[in-house]
Amino acid sequence: MNIRRSIAASFVLLASAAPAMAQGDAAAGRSSYGVCAACHGANGEGNKALNAPALAGQSEAYLTRQLNNFRSGLRGGGTGDTYGAQMRPMAMSIASDAAVANVSAYIASMPVQNEAHDGGGDAAAGRGNYGVCAACHGANGEGNDALGGARLNILQDWYIIRQIANFKSGARGSAAGDTFGAQMKGMAATVANDAAAANVAAYIATLSN
Repeated sequence: MNIRRSIAASFVLLASAAPAMAQGDAAAGRSSYGVCAACHGANGEGNKALNAPALAGQSEAYLTRQLNNFRSGLRGGGTGDTYGAQMRPMAMSIASDAAVANVSAYIASMPVQNEAHDGGGDAAAGRGNYGVCAACHGANGEGNDALGGARLNILQDWYIIRQIANFKSGARGSAAGDTFGAQMKGMAATVANDAAAANVAAYIATLSN
């Protein structure tokens, strides 16, 4: 319990220091989404074959931060982050901060797509492991912008498993200045092994969105 409290407290401090994210114009962002749709789907449903996660319904603030991280090199430049490296030039093609905010607003406004999961992992076993995640991502995986926590209950299990592995290996969250990524890197280190990652991802797949 003390560990969970210290995690939450540290994120409160990080959130207080984080810059506010601009609110975008969803209508203006709709046309910009055409480039994203090639991999992430017309409805933001994602495509495992193209290594593209579901996006529809993700937090606007989180999307804005991640796109800007790709643009600046805070994300997608880590050794071993093959798919992040593929995403980086796509994010760099977005012309301005305003355009990033607009496309993020459009994606956030899209209805959540309930895509099939791979079905691996033991959700019952993962439920206990998720307690640490809930401190920042919410009890129902709904996310928490104030603490920098992404919405998880819209994501496919295979993507969650990959990102846990990326944080554990340092492929993600190691760039200087990636404050939230560094915090998540430490949290991912508490996931004991691949089986535990699959279990927690399986539990997240059961959460209502």
